[in-house]
Amino acid sequence: MADTLDDELAELADEFEMLGDWEERYRHLIDLGRALTPLTEHERSDDHRVRGCASQVWVVQDPAANGRLSWRGDSDAHLVRGLIAVVLRLFSHRPAAEILAFDARAGLARLGLTEALSTQRSNGLQSMIERIRRDAAAS
Repeated sequence: MADTLDDELAELADEFEMLGDWEERYRHLIDLGRALTPLTEHERSDDHRVRGCASQVWVVQDPAANGRLSWRGDSDAHLVRGLIAVVLRLFSHRPAAEILAFDARAGLARLGLTEALSTQRSNGLQSMIERIRRDAAAS
């Protein structure tokens, strides 16, 4: 994990840049999603469901440790699991103030996700980020 959210974004941007075309990037996203630990059936509840996503998406906030917030997530769609992995890689294990100060739209644009995803997927990705920001603001 990089020291700051901006550093993590730079690492992700480098990974995506090295992959070249979007077919390879989509495969990489799917691979990132496969590495996520699945949530339990109990965690796949309406309480954890992210509204605004076309696919089923669940995000679970773990207890804060040392002032840093952390989440886990899952989806019923492979590509969306990869998007969750990117979001968790960026935001998990960070202080709330850093999460709230980060310009997520600019970050997603830097990764090229804004242009590469359908409107429906982009809206779902924004819903995931909004959920994390709400959790951070409430902590």
